Amino acid sequence: MKDALTVEGLYTAYDRADVLVDVSLVARAGEITCILGSNGSGKTTLVRSILGLTRPRAGRIVFEGADIAGLPTHAVIARGIACIPEGRRIFPKLTIEENLRLGAYQEHDVAKIRGRLQGVYRVFPRLEERMRQLAGTMSGGEQAMISIGRGMMAAPRMLLIDEPSLGLSPLFVAQNFDVIRRINEQGITVLLVEQNAHQTLAIAHRGYVLSQGRVVAYGSAAQLRENEEVRQAYFG
Repeated sequence: MKDALTVEGLYTAYDRADVLVDVSLVARAGEITCILGSNGSGKTTLVRSILGLTRPRAGRIVFEGADIAGLPTHAVIARGIACIPEGRRIFPKLTIEENLRLGAYQEHDVAKIRGRLQGVYRVFPRLEERMRQLAGTMSGGEQAMISIGRGMMAAPRMLLIDEPSLGLSPLFVAQNFDVIRRINEQGITVLLVEQNAHQTLAIAHRGYVLSQGRVVAYGSAAQLRENEEVRQAYFG
């Protein structure tokens, strides 16, 4: 299986202090690769580095054979990576459909945009029912649907999902992870950044554990579930 994303020897610093230290990882095409770690582990900095929001001090980020380290964010997205950000970050005073259409801002073919909308509505029928409703009036779980749908509107080859369980009830968390699994089954590579190890390792193919900016464990989802340090940190 081909590698969609390869990170090699990544160092990213804020104010000259390294937050990521020699981070290397691989996300294989067509799989769900997870990045587990507690607050302060470096997960957000890794996301920002991949997306071009924070420039790495050293190392390579290779997506589909091209080094994207240091590219501006719009160029990274144009290459086929879409992000569903932590905290959802919808536009509350726009309608659901207006929020979704913003995800396809780089596509100018009206027919393609309409087709992508229908694809989102097949996954989230509730959004189609309420397409004219202001997004800010929706529940947290429904806003999470909008955020995921907006990411899908870019027709990405890789979806980078940051903390999808944050602030959601257990019911919506379970629903969101089921949606992520279904999106992956359509052939989209997923890089899933999370603290919720239970749900994440239930759908991921393989993963990495970050601690204090370093990769401290990696392997298949089954191997991580059996890893004693991972079990103590996440499963009690």
